[in-house]
Amino acid sequence: MTQKKGNVLLVAINAKYIHSNLAVHCLRAYAFANGRGQAQIDIAEYTINHLPDDILQDIYRRRPDMICFSCYIWNIEYIKELIGEFHKILPKCRIWLGGPEVSYRAKEFLEQFVMVKGVMKGEGEETFTQLLDSFAVSREMQNEKAKDKVGEDNKKEDNKKEGNIDKDKNIEGSWDEMLQNIEGITYRDSAGVIWENPFRKPLDLDDIPFVYEDFKKFENKILYYESSRGCPFSCSYCLSSIDKKLRFRSIEKVKQELQYFLDAKVPQVKFVDRTFNCNHKHALAIWKYLLEHDNGITNFHFEVSADLLNEQELHLLGQMRKGLVQLEIGVQSTNERTIEEIHRTMNVDRLQAVVRHIKQQKNIHQHLDLIAGLPWEDFQSFAKSFNQVYAMKPEQLQLGFLKVLSGSYMQEHQQEYGLVCKDKPPYEVLFTNWLSYEEVMVLKGVEEVVELYYNSGQFVYTMEELEKYYETPFQMYEKLAGYYERHYEKSMKHSRVSRYEILLSFIEEELEERGIFRQLLTLDLYLRENCKSRPAFAPNQDRYKDQIRMILQQEAKAHKYLWGYEGYSYRQLHNMVHVEVFDANLFSPDLLEKLKGEKTLNHSGMLFCLFDYQNRDVFYNQAKVVVVEEKEEY
Repeated sequence: MTQKKGNVLLVAINAKYIHSNLAVHCLRAYAFANGRGQAQIDIAEYTINHLPDDILQDIYRRRPDMICFSCYIWNIEYIKELIGEFHKILPKCRIWLGGPEVSYRAKEFLEQFVMVKGVMKGEGEETFTQLLDSFAVSREMQNEKAKDKVGEDNKKEDNKKEGNIDKDKNIEGSWDEMLQNIEGITYRDSAGVIWENPFRKPLDLDDIPFVYEDFKKFENKILYYESSRGCPFSCSYCLSSIDKKLRFRSIEKVKQELQYFLDAKVPQVKFVDRTFNCNHKHALAIWKYLLEHDNGITNFHFEVSADLLNEQELHLLGQMRKGLVQLEIGVQSTNERTIEEIHRTMNVDRLQAVVRHIKQQKNIHQHLDLIAGLPWEDFQSFAKSFNQVYAMKPEQLQLGFLKVLSGSYMQEHQQEYGLVCKDKPPYEVLFTNWLSYEEVMVLKGVEEVVELYYNSGQFVYTMEELEKYYETPFQMYEKLAGYYERHYEKSMKHSRVSRYEILLSFIEEELEERGIFRQLLTLDLYLRENCKSRPAFAPNQDRYKDQIRMILQQEAKAHKYLWGYEGYSYRQLHNMVHVEVFDANLFSPDLLEKLKGEKTLNHSGMLFCLFDYQNRDVFYNQAKVVVVEEKEEY
């Protein structure tokens, strides 16, 4: 591959393939917008699932002269491994790091990794652009030096006497002089001395260009967008609180850019604003625009403080198409002393009322977060927080564990809280003054089963019924986690159907199994998947075979219950949809109402349910269910 003059490579290593890295695209777009085209700036995005050797080989083929790695807690160990080997294959390439994982301990990283030239700290757009300028000048000096060498092979001894032998060092020293004047970096000079320049003042967000000029480059990726930077709050576990200057992109610019997403009909856009609704006027303008310009496809994700949502915002959200907007709400804890200690501002009663109000609207997916390991939160307190949040019935309940980030208030007070965490990223809590390691292990098990049996959305009706047999939801998940611990190795992988069978085994051990659960597990399974192989736990349907056949034959002729299936024959319908018969006498009145709607029960007390897999629920990806009337001619 031909080496490009001044080739600069921005490297992002994402947690998953569907992620994209907004930071590196912002750096490149800002540099280009400010006329920094002297260097060829390329972007390379990988994932932590790539083999390091494959990434090394790909970077080597690109032959960068300067490489910049975007560093976060999920990829820093990977990047450490890469830079440890990379400098061996391209020793002349200058290595720079940036991102939150290195910004607040830049000197420590330079001391540990002597092959790294420097670290860009905090916001990087202007810093990177100035770095490019200085790099371009140093490259030009190197080119001039190369020209000077032509025809001078016979003058080496004279050059030594004239001091030209130190020209390389002098060029590096000249670059060091330029670096002295760049804010927002910590760097190593040619003598090995580390210099720490001050952080840069924040930018006006309108100065940062829109990075998604070509959506084809981001096909099958989640797109990230920011309409603000900084955070008005001072949560002790978060680095966003360090940036006190809260800035907003102008509404007109935001609207124009949102329209690009809408016109392209991208699947999802995630706003990375730390607290999107901290400015009511800003949030209302954006939500109103999305409501008025909804394309029927794109989903927009926002992180909000639910207790700050006012009546006007709630009214507007209530008008949204189901699936247009989803909200992530960081509750973290409902323990008042914990909330005060971590410097959060939150009204728990107001939060509960708002979340329940939104839930009743049935149009917005809510994702609520809890953090285990916070100060003054012991095992019983966390269980109480869990139960209070669970009672709000969010679509997802994320149980996370405290991560002690460098530069955070939490790190500064580790000793006071008896907070012991892992030395390696993500620096997760091991135990505290209030929570033992053994209790953390229990919560890890609860986290796993909550993810499997609640957040997956695959066991909605089974888990709702199972809750009735326990004093609290937390007790139920704690017992289910204990069952997994006793019977299965953590490394074991289970198929989807196996998860249903495991849950039934747990129920049989705990409750001596009640017939309702076989029916509910069957309902949950067929809601998500048109299984061709009937699971062993599903009730026998042989006595209804003729009636089921007649239902599908009649539907193929009349299309009474399904839309979008016109033109399909009985045999085709048989493969595309599913009919299941349930004993209505076992179902709760609420569940019967959900399934039947306005219909009255047939004379036999059996529900003939038609599962429509082409028309699924936006939140849980469940098939649409239609209760078919039981007729004598069937």
